[in-house]
Amino acid sequence: MHELSIISHIVEIATTEAQKVGMNRVEAIELEIGELAGIEFSALDFAWEVGVSQSVLENAECLIHRVAGKAKCGHCGKVFDMQVLFDPCPECGSYENTVIKGKELVIKTLTFTTT
Repeated sequence: MHELSIISHIVEIATTEAQKVGMNRVEAIELEIGELAGIEFSALDFAWEVGVSQSVLENAECLIHRVAGKAKCGHCGKVFDMQVLFDPCPECGSYENTVIKGKELVIKTLTFTTT
């Protein structure tokens, strides 16, 4: 389950940012995660509580914004919604596509608290 290692990296980043501003707790974290990022959302939810235990994120509210996949066909130029990586272009059937949205894994905001 690589979701636990992803959570571990998120905890590291949140801890570093909290230390930079002299805070010891995160009240809320907002994540932006693409549908094509290779993350199993149910596994991420399952691992979250264990992964943030005894960290600055332990009691933080976690808001996850899912970003739909979008690609541009390298053959005909059509921009289309992509459900899974390597979907063919619905216009010409080409697999020469470039993902333009949906692979994100971003911490958008951290809200800190001292209590």
